[in-house]
Amino acid sequence: MLDFPLWKRGWFWGLTLACSLLALPSLVSISGANWPSALPDPEVNLGLDLAGGSHILLEADPGEVSRQRLQNMAESVNSTLDRAEPAINFGDLSTAEGRLSFMVESVADVDRVRELLEPLLNGEGLVREWNLAVEDETRVVLTPTEAGLERAVNAAMDASQDVIDRRINALGTREPTIIRQGDNRIVVQVPGLQDPEQVKELIGKTARLEFKLVNESALPTDIAQGIAEPGQQIFPYSPDSGFAGQSVAVYRLGGIDGNSLIKAQASRNQENQDVVVITFDQQGGARFAKLTSENVRKQFAIILDGQVISAPVINDPILGGVSEISGNFTAESAQQLAISLQSGALPVDLTVVEERTVGPDLGAESIRLGIIAMIVGSAAVVALMIATYGRFGVYATIALVFNVLMILGIMALMNTTLTLPGIAGFVLTIGAAVDANVLINERIREERKRGRRVVAAVENGYREASRAIFDANITNFIAGALLFMFGTGPVRGFAVVLVIGLFTSVFTAVSLTRMWVAGWLRKARPQDIRL
Repeated sequence: MLDFPLWKRGWFWGLTLACSLLALPSLVSISGANWPSALPDPEVNLGLDLAGGSHILLEADPGEVSRQRLQNMAESVNSTLDRAEPAINFGDLSTAEGRLSFMVESVADVDRVRELLEPLLNGEGLVREWNLAVEDETRVVLTPTEAGLERAVNAAMDASQDVIDRRINALGTREPTIIRQGDNRIVVQVPGLQDPEQVKELIGKTARLEFKLVNESALPTDIAQGIAEPGQQIFPYSPDSGFAGQSVAVYRLGGIDGNSLIKAQASRNQENQDVVVITFDQQGGARFAKLTSENVRKQFAIILDGQVISAPVINDPILGGVSEISGNFTAESAQQLAISLQSGALPVDLTVVEERTVGPDLGAESIRLGIIAMIVGSAAVVALMIATYGRFGVYATIALVFNVLMILGIMALMNTTLTLPGIAGFVLTIGAAVDANVLINERIREERKRGRRVVAAVENGYREASRAIFDANITNFIAGALLFMFGTGPVRGFAVVLVIGLFTSVFTAVSLTRMWVAGWLRKARPQDIRL
């Protein structure tokens, strides 16, 4: 076990120095100096409690989810019955009183309607999400179930969490914390962000994009009074559209939503205007081509978050699945809209119910005190190890320094975040790292007391102590992995340092020190060792 060929020594030293060098940019940054821009700069990200940043609590309205489910079911029912062969005549779909209802012209078609709509009533796992009933022989009524609404709210919140994560990361922010709180709330923590209003604006934008045909025959007086004909809706123009204060009537069903988008990119058109170019997937492109082909010379509205940003006339069919959104954008607003559309629409509107801005001063003080604790703890450990084990204590001290550097280097390479509990993890690692050396040195001491020669005592000491060291670290690894899997925020920050520290501690305390001790034994050939 004390045989270290050249390739193994080169591998150990190479790994140790490479990880240690990766820690240098982080150390320079913490000290307040500037790292040369020409050199690579992998740094450990600082969490909200160290770097400051923004804390935002968002809340969703479950009633909005229910209204959207009704609208989506109306689209599905309308599409399903329109494709029926032979044709089924039915009246306008109503979403009044939180349920979907419509009249079937012929009593003979009611059973066919039941059969056609049955696949729409069950969700995943055959959970009944809608109940279907027939009233007055020809009125079909679909009512959402409690289980279906609960599942829809949960799915909407999970999807909102994913969308928010994509939007914030598109800003270049590192390691945001985005977690569910309760049934309808989401906590967003963004470390190091200097402009929290930008995040609030981006998160608050639902980015629900719709394309709907305009009812050009609607009376302006009715539109001004908010009176919509059956099967139609009235939407106001966006303040930036050039038609502020005006509204337009559109057909509620038969349009296209933005769920089929696969790409959105800010650009400039031939008139040098800032626009957003959107691309549909194959299915959405086919529907968009059908819509524009069947309605040439008709007007259709581009609706974003309930406001019409433009209502152009379809001059020619749009067959390539690519369209352009214009509306008095600036370069910045076009880029933000592109990010919102690219990341996907929020399934539900989110309201900011709490906002806190954490300054960097508290984090700087935490870092300073944490470093002091680490220095004091390290000094005490180093003094005890050297006084107790002499040369072997020196080896343990050098291994401890490399251990801290390797943890920082690996964290920088993995682009992980250091939180205040993470600093506590560092301090804990200092004590745990030398624990392995204590076990090894005490075992070597026992072997010498039994009369073994120096080389045999050292070899047996490392071999026997390694078993206990590996067993102890495996149990710690299980605990750290569980903390990382089920913890959130600062708890995960502590788990990251703990798990990385377990691997580096075993490597530095066992492998490196054994290599150094083996080299010293081959060179000095001592007759006795002081332990």
